[in-house]
Amino acid sequence: MKQSVIILENVSLHFPKIKKLSTLFTDLIRKRKTRFTALKEINLEVKLGEVFGLIGKNGSGKSTILRVVSGIYPPDEGNCKVAGNISLLAGIGTGFSAHQTGIENAILYGSILGHNEQEMTDKLPEILEFSELGDFIHEPIRTYSAGMKARLGLAVASAIKPDILLIDEVLGVGDPQFREKSKKRILDLVAETGTVVIVSHSFGLMKDICDRVGVVHEGKLVMVGSPEEAISTYYEITE
Repeated sequence: MKQSVIILENVSLHFPKIKKLSTLFTDLIRKRKTRFTALKEINLEVKLGEVFGLIGKNGSGKSTILRVVSGIYPPDEGNCKVAGNISLLAGIGTGFSAHQTGIENAILYGSILGHNEQEMTDKLPEILEFSELGDFIHEPIRTYSAGMKARLGLAVASAIKPDILLIDEVLGVGDPQFREKSKKRILDLVAETGTVVIVSHSFGLMKDICDRVGVVHEGKLVMVGSPEEAISTYYEITE
Protein backbone atom coordinates (compact mmCIF):
# COMPACT_ATOMS: atom_id res chain seq x y z
CA MET A 1 0.00 0.00 0.00
CA LYS A 2 1.30 3.45 -0.93
CA GLN A 3 2.11 5.86 1.86
CA SER A 4 0.03 8.94 2.57
CA VAL A 5 1.93 12.12 1.70
CA ILE A 6 -0.84 14.53 2.77
CA ILE A 7 -2.82 13.96 5.97
CA LEU A 8 -5.42 16.36 7.31
CA GLU A 9 -6.82 15.44 10.72
CA ASN A 10 -9.90 17.32 11.97
CA VAL A 11 -8.67 20.52 10.34
CA SER A 12 -10.76 23.64 10.96
CA LEU A 13 -9.93 27.16 9.88
CA HIS A 14 -11.58 30.42 10.89
CA PHE A 15 -11.31 33.86 9.29
CA PRO A 16 -12.26 37.15 10.93
CA LYS A 17 -15.00 39.04 9.15
CA ILE A 18 -16.22 42.58 9.50
CA LYS A 19 -19.87 43.38 10.11
CA LYS A 20 -21.00 46.97 9.79
CA LEU A 21 -23.51 48.23 12.36
CA SER A 22 -25.36 51.56 12.54
CA THR A 23 -27.27 53.13 15.42
CA LEU A 24 -30.40 55.25 15.58
CA PHE A 25 -28.52 58.16 17.11
CA THR A 26 -25.55 58.59 14.86
CA ASP A 27 -24.46 58.17 11.28
CA LEU A 28 -21.16 56.72 12.39
CA ILE A 29 -20.47 53.15 11.24
CA ARG A 30 -18.98 50.91 13.84
CA LYS A 31 -17.24 47.68 12.97
CA ARG A 32 -17.59 44.44 14.88
CA LYS A 33 -15.29 41.51 14.24
CA THR A 34 -16.80 38.04 14.09
CA ARG A 35 -15.40 34.72 12.93
CA PHE A 36 -16.27 32.92 9.74
CA THR A 37 -15.54 29.18 9.67
CA ALA A 38 -13.94 28.46 6.31
CA LEU A 39 -13.15 24.77 6.97
CA LYS A 40 -14.91 22.44 9.37
CA GLU A 41 -13.19 19.29 10.67
CA ILE A 42 -11.60 18.20 7.39
CA ASN A 43 -10.20 14.67 7.39
CA LEU A 44 -8.31 13.66 4.26
CA GLU A 45 -5.43 11.46 3.13
CA VAL A 46 -3.76 11.71 -0.28
CA LYS A 47 -1.47 8.87 -1.35
CA LEU A 48 1.93 9.00 -3.01
CA GLY A 49 1.58 9.19 -6.80
CA GLU A 50 -2.12 10.00 -6.69
CA VAL A 51 -3.98 12.64 -8.68
CA PHE A 52 -6.61 13.89 -6.26
CA GLY A 53 -9.30 16.38 -7.25
CA LEU A 54 -11.44 18.77 -5.25
CA ILE A 55 -14.77 20.08 -6.55
CA GLY A 56 -17.45 22.30 -5.07
CA LYS A 57 -19.26 25.58 -5.54
CA ASN A 58 -17.36 28.85 -5.42
CA GLY A 59 -16.64 29.72 -1.80
CA SER A 60 -17.03 26.14 -0.59
CA GLY A 61 -13.46 25.91 0.73
CA LYS A 62 -11.62 24.03 -2.04
CA SER A 63 -8.87 26.58 -2.54
CA THR A 64 -8.59 27.08 1.21
CA ILE A 65 -7.73 23.39 1.62
CA LEU A 66 -4.90 23.80 -0.89
CA ARG A 67 -3.56 26.75 1.06
CA VAL A 68 -3.65 24.79 4.29
CA VAL A 69 -1.72 21.95 2.63
CA SER A 70 0.82 24.42 1.19
CA GLY A 71 1.37 25.99 4.61
CA ILE A 72 -0.04 29.42 3.77
CA TYR A 73 -2.88 28.99 6.28
CA PRO A 74 -2.03 27.10 9.47
CA PRO A 75 -5.16 25.35 10.80
CA ASP A 76 -6.84 26.78 13.88
CA GLU A 77 -7.76 23.28 14.99
CA GLY A 78 -6.46 19.88 13.93
CA ASN A 79 -3.26 18.88 12.15
CA CYS A 80 -1.90 18.99 8.62
CA LYS A 81 1.03 16.70 7.81
CA VAL A 82 2.85 16.83 4.46
CA ALA A 83 5.76 14.63 3.31
CA GLY A 84 7.74 16.23 0.49
CA ASN A 85 8.33 19.60 -1.13
CA ILE A 86 5.36 21.48 -2.53
CA SER A 87 4.64 23.79 -5.45
CA LEU A 88 1.35 25.72 -5.40
CA LEU A 89 0.10 26.95 -8.76
CA ALA A 90 -2.85 29.11 -7.73
CA GLY A 91 -4.52 31.64 -9.96
CA ILE A 92 -3.27 33.15 -13.16
CA GLY A 93 -0.06 35.08 -12.69
CA THR A 94 0.28 34.44 -8.97
CA GLY A 95 3.82 35.40 -7.99
CA PHE A 96 4.45 37.22 -11.28
CA SER A 97 5.66 40.81 -11.60
CA ALA A 98 3.77 42.70 -14.33
CA HIS A 99 6.73 44.80 -15.44
CA GLN A 100 9.29 42.00 -15.71
CA THR A 101 9.76 39.69 -18.68
CA GLY A 102 8.70 36.07 -18.89
CA ILE A 103 12.27 34.92 -18.30
CA GLU A 104 12.67 37.21 -15.29
CA ASN A 105 9.36 36.00 -13.90
CA ALA A 106 10.29 32.36 -14.39
CA ILE A 107 13.37 32.95 -12.25
CA LEU A 108 11.37 35.00 -9.74
CA TYR A 109 8.62 32.39 -9.49
CA GLY A 110 11.20 29.66 -9.08
CA SER A 111 12.79 31.58 -6.20
CA ILE A 112 9.38 31.78 -4.51
CA LEU A 113 9.26 27.99 -4.75
CA GLY A 114 12.72 27.71 -3.18
CA HIS A 115 15.08 27.44 -6.15
CA ASN A 116 18.08 29.68 -6.86
CA GLU A 117 18.75 31.69 -10.01
CA GLN A 118 21.22 29.22 -11.51
CA GLU A 119 18.81 26.31 -11.07
CA MET A 120 16.06 28.24 -12.82
CA THR A 121 18.39 29.45 -15.58
CA ASP A 122 19.27 25.81 -16.30
CA LYS A 123 15.56 24.99 -16.59
CA LEU A 124 14.73 27.87 -18.97
CA PRO A 125 15.00 25.81 -22.20
CA GLU A 126 12.50 23.28 -20.82
CA ILE A 127 10.21 26.07 -19.61
CA LEU A 128 10.32 27.82 -22.98
CA GLU A 129 9.66 24.59 -24.88
CA PHE A 130 6.61 23.69 -22.82
CA SER A 131 5.10 27.18 -22.64
CA GLU A 132 5.45 27.75 -26.42
CA LEU A 133 5.73 31.49 -25.75
CA GLY A 134 8.45 32.05 -28.36
CA ASP A 135 9.76 35.61 -28.43
CA PHE A 136 7.07 36.66 -25.94
CA ILE A 137 9.28 35.16 -23.22
CA HIS A 138 11.31 38.39 -23.53
CA GLU A 139 8.26 40.67 -23.16
CA PRO A 140 6.79 42.05 -19.90
CA ILE A 141 4.12 39.90 -18.27
CA ARG A 142 1.65 42.81 -18.47
CA THR A 143 1.46 42.14 -22.23
CA TYR A 144 0.45 38.49 -21.71
CA SER A 145 -3.05 37.10 -22.02
CA ALA A 146 -4.47 34.94 -19.21
CA GLY A 147 -3.69 31.85 -21.27
CA MET A 148 -0.07 32.88 -21.76
CA LYS A 149 0.34 33.46 -18.02
CA ALA A 150 -1.13 30.02 -17.39
CA ARG A 151 1.34 28.47 -19.81
CA LEU A 152 4.28 30.11 -18.09
CA GLY A 153 3.04 29.31 -14.58
CA LEU A 154 2.50 25.63 -15.28
CA ALA A 155 5.77 25.39 -17.22
CA VAL A 156 7.72 26.73 -14.25
CA ALA A 157 5.85 24.78 -11.56
CA SER A 158 6.15 21.46 -13.38
CA ALA A 159 9.75 21.99 -14.54
CA ILE A 160 10.76 22.12 -10.89
CA LYS A 161 9.21 18.65 -10.49
CA PRO A 162 8.02 18.98 -6.90
CA ASP A 163 7.03 15.98 -4.80
CA ILE A 164 3.56 17.50 -4.49
CA LEU A 165 2.01 19.86 -7.05
CA LEU A 166 -1.08 21.81 -5.99
CA ILE A 167 -3.08 23.32 -8.86
CA ASP A 168 -5.94 25.77 -8.37
CA GLU A 169 -8.14 26.43 -11.42
CA VAL A 170 -5.26 27.02 -13.82
CA LEU A 171 -5.84 24.20 -16.31
CA GLY A 172 -9.21 25.55 -17.41
CA VAL A 173 -7.43 28.46 -19.08
CA GLY A 174 -5.99 28.34 -22.55
CA ASP A 175 -6.85 26.67 -25.82
CA PRO A 176 -7.84 22.97 -26.08
CA GLN A 177 -4.39 22.00 -27.37
CA PHE A 178 -2.68 23.54 -24.33
CA ARG A 179 -5.17 21.93 -21.93
CA GLU A 180 -4.42 18.53 -23.47
CA LYS A 181 -0.70 19.18 -23.22
CA SER A 182 -1.16 20.23 -19.58
CA LYS A 183 -2.96 16.99 -18.75
CA LYS A 184 -0.11 14.98 -20.24
CA ARG A 185 2.41 17.05 -18.27
CA ILE A 186 0.60 16.29 -15.01
CA LEU A 187 0.40 12.58 -15.76
CA ASP A 188 4.12 12.55 -16.62
CA LEU A 189 4.83 14.25 -13.30
CA VAL A 190 2.81 11.64 -11.43
CA ALA A 191 4.64 8.87 -13.30
CA GLU A 192 7.85 10.27 -11.81
CA THR A 193 6.40 9.57 -8.31
CA GLY A 194 4.88 13.04 -7.96
CA THR A 195 1.53 13.67 -6.31
CA VAL A 196 -1.02 16.17 -7.60
CA VAL A 197 -3.98 17.82 -5.89
CA ILE A 198 -6.11 19.83 -8.29
CA VAL A 199 -9.08 22.16 -7.85
CA SER A 200 -11.18 22.62 -10.97
CA HIS A 201 -14.71 23.23 -12.22
CA SER A 202 -13.88 21.17 -15.31
CA PHE A 203 -15.54 17.85 -14.55
CA GLY A 204 -14.32 16.41 -17.85
CA LEU A 205 -10.76 17.09 -16.74
CA MET A 206 -11.43 15.48 -13.37
CA LYS A 207 -12.71 12.32 -15.02
CA ASP A 208 -9.69 12.19 -17.33
CA ILE A 209 -6.85 12.59 -14.83
CA CYS A 210 -8.04 12.05 -11.24
CA ASP A 211 -7.83 8.81 -9.29
CA ARG A 212 -10.19 10.13 -6.61
CA VAL A 213 -12.21 13.31 -6.12
CA GLY A 214 -13.48 14.98 -2.96
CA VAL A 215 -16.59 17.15 -2.77
CA VAL A 216 -16.36 20.27 -0.60
CA HIS A 217 -19.58 21.97 0.51
CA GLU A 218 -19.89 24.86 2.96
CA GLY A 219 -16.44 24.20 4.39
CA LYS A 220 -16.95 20.47 4.85
CA LEU A 221 -15.51 17.54 2.91
CA VAL A 222 -18.77 15.68 2.36
CA MET A 223 -17.42 12.69 0.42
CA VAL A 224 -14.44 11.18 -1.38
CA GLY A 225 -14.81 8.66 -4.15
CA SER A 226 -14.35 8.02 -7.85
CA PRO A 227 -14.68 11.05 -10.15
CA GLU A 228 -18.08 9.82 -11.31
CA GLU A 229 -19.36 9.33 -7.74
CA ALA A 230 -18.07 12.72 -6.65
CA ILE A 231 -19.61 14.56 -9.60
CA SER A 232 -22.95 12.83 -8.95
CA THR A 233 -22.80 13.92 -5.30
CA TYR A 234 -21.94 17.47 -6.32
CA TYR A 235 -25.09 17.75 -8.42
CA GLU A 236 -27.21 16.21 -5.67
CA ILE A 237 -26.17 18.76 -3.04
CA THR A 238 -26.15 21.81 -5.28
CA GLU A 239 -29.50 21.40 -7.01
